[in-house]
Amino acid sequence: MAHVPQLIVDLSLILTMAGIITMIFKKLKQPIVLGYIIAGLLVGPNFHLFPTITDIKTIEIWAEIGVIFLLFNLGLEFSFKKLVKVGNTAAITGLFEVSFMLVTGFVTGQLLGWTKIDSLFLGGIIAISSTTIIFRAFDELGLRTQKFARVVLGILVIEDLTAVLLMVLLSTLSISQQFAGAELFESILKLFFFLIIWFLGGIFIFPTLLRRYRKLMNDESVLITSVALCFGMVFLVTQAGFSAALGAFIMGSILAETTHAEKIEHLLKPVKDLFGAVFFISVGMLINPSLLLDYAVPTAILVLVVILGKTTFVTLGAVISGQPLKTSIKSGMSLSQIGEFSFIIANLGLSLHVTSEFLYPIAVGVSVITTFTTPYMMQLSDPLYKWLDKVLPESVRNYLNRYSSSTDTIVKNTQWQQILKSYAQTVILNSVVVVGIILLSSQQLATLLHRAIPETYVTNTVLFGITLLLISPFLWALVFKRANRKAYSAIWLSRKYSRGPLLLLELSRVMIAVLLMVFLMSQFYSTPKALSIAGGITIFAFAIFYQRLQQFYQKIEERFLQNLNARQLEGSGKSKKLLLPWDAHFAFLEVSPDSTLIGKTLQELKIRENFGINLVLIERGSKTIQLPKPTEVLYPYDRIEVIGTDAQLDAFRGHVEVSVNGDTYIASPDSIILERIEVKSEYNIRGKSIRESQIREKTKGMIVGIERNGERILNPDSYMIIEQEDVLWIAGEKDLIKDFINKKSVHAVSSSES
Repeated sequence: MAHVPQLIVDLSLILTMAGIITMIFKKLKQPIVLGYIIAGLLVGPNFHLFPTITDIKTIEIWAEIGVIFLLFNLGLEFSFKKLVKVGNTAAITGLFEVSFMLVTGFVTGQLLGWTKIDSLFLGGIIAISSTTIIFRAFDELGLRTQKFARVVLGILVIEDLTAVLLMVLLSTLSISQQFAGAELFESILKLFFFLIIWFLGGIFIFPTLLRRYRKLMNDESVLITSVALCFGMVFLVTQAGFSAALGAFIMGSILAETTHAEKIEHLLKPVKDLFGAVFFISVGMLINPSLLLDYAVPTAILVLVVILGKTTFVTLGAVISGQPLKTSIKSGMSLSQIGEFSFIIANLGLSLHVTSEFLYPIAVGVSVITTFTTPYMMQLSDPLYKWLDKVLPESVRNYLNRYSSSTDTIVKNTQWQQILKSYAQTVILNSVVVVGIILLSSQQLATLLHRAIPETYVTNTVLFGITLLLISPFLWALVFKRANRKAYSAIWLSRKYSRGPLLLLELSRVMIAVLLMVFLMSQFYSTPKALSIAGGITIFAFAIFYQRLQQFYQKIEERFLQNLNARQLEGSGKSKKLLLPWDAHFAFLEVSPDSTLIGKTLQELKIRENFGINLVLIERGSKTIQLPKPTEVLYPYDRIEVIGTDAQLDAFRGHVEVSVNGDTYIASPDSIILERIEVKSEYNIRGKSIRESQIREKTKGMIVGIERNGERILNPDSYMIIEQEDVLWIAGEKDLIKDFINKKSVHAVSSSES
């Protein structure tokens, strides 16, 4: 009889149990993550009613792989651009709430008599809310399109990034056992240094490679390549002394800026789901019910701390950031739980052998309870706001309203703010790159060279020359690059006393460059004479090759920005589908089997009349229906392309995507473009209605917007009369619109040019 490895037996057991439990949880409309945890508890070593797995060590390795995939997928969804776009409200609220919850967790742990390490990890555990649970609750309660939901999603982005940084800092503090401010600052500085190096290097290299070999990559090769890059970054990051999860997150956030991001996320989903399930099952396996009962009182206390603390601090943070009281309360009560990151942080403490055994089951218990309370907290937010609105003094209510209104106004950056932002960006990024290259050359490259050739003055000079050559463009940028010449000139010419601070800024850049050069030379030379010669050669080289350094740096910067904006550039190159005068764009939605729109014709649905949007394309299996007729019927799993504003699309999505993921994707099919046409006197559609113009029939297109006398009309009615000097925005098939334009001799400008 063939021997079956124990791993296969254990996997069949845990996945079978997980499948049964999760179906039950789905029937009960409860989060599947909790089903995985209970499945792990039932097959774990602490519960003997069902068969128990035996090869726990191997399952733990699978669970670690699960964490890597979870963080890699989080990075793909994260994107550094998304962090920039979350706005002041999310940033202020998120950082305010996480900071105070960290302190609250630490103080609570100390009051319970726990060690400093346990208290630190407790602060991290209760500081991060559950993205999965909140998304699920929003969908079930139909809250995803409300204003406060956007605030919550922005805060979650901040929390996710903070959680990744917390994992690194907690690992460092746990190993070093140092709590001094200097040690902590050094760890944070080292972390941000490596983050910048990996991000800049990754954005410069990987999108270029993926774009260059794009034609050779099918779905299989994209999946394998992305996973390989993920594990490669995990290896590099762990070699630098950080956690594997950080490496996975970094590579995910780098690939999120590439044109392959959506495809990678789609292909990775089954793999992530499998290993993620194993991770959450392993969470349940580590729960000791008897230990949880012994610590029932601390668990209950921490449940109250999480619910009250997160509700209070998120609400206060949102109010401080300028949100109305109602939005702030609803945001706070939506974030009153902990979830998957809490398990990861708790598991990190166990794997490092620095936390007590009771902390892990307590974290799971608090998470389970607060997960169940989340929907009820969201529903109670309205009654709580109404009660507060009644009991608060009128003076307080008026003050909050004035504060919210004044803070909500758009404040333009001053010229000094622009210059300081540009200065900080130029100095920090280029300094980090220079230091990174110097360390790589003086330590890694020098070690490899000296293994083959003994260290001499000549070898050091060669290494110095190579390093100087590599860092020269960045030193040039550090000293001479000015991104805001207009603001700089305006300040210089406005008032004389402003020239002093400007000169100090410029001088500081030169001094930083000099210090970096001293650091470089000290890595390879020790005598004053050698240092003087190296310094003279450096100054002479800069004077001779100034122009070439400028050109070379500009090429590097262009390549980096091209890679960073690859997704947007590709979208604009294929007619990105953004209506420039309006906050409107094209988006793909998938028709859920539960949608009420199924089986009805477009004429019956009156989508434009009811929702203010246009439906321009239907994908049904391998069939594509462009600009469908009014008699076309919607079917389950149709993929429809519509155009509208964010608010219109959010409202419509609630009727289309029911009980599904509900993600909206910016679409860019090659065959459909946007054209901007200015109507001239010789154009024979002048004076006709949109329907009478037969633009739909002749171009297979649709007028989705009209500009008239400074007024912008999105998705105009088909009976609207076209007037001279109107600007028409037509969406349709590229070639037919081009032919129509050429035949009618109208002045047309492509949307990508306008």
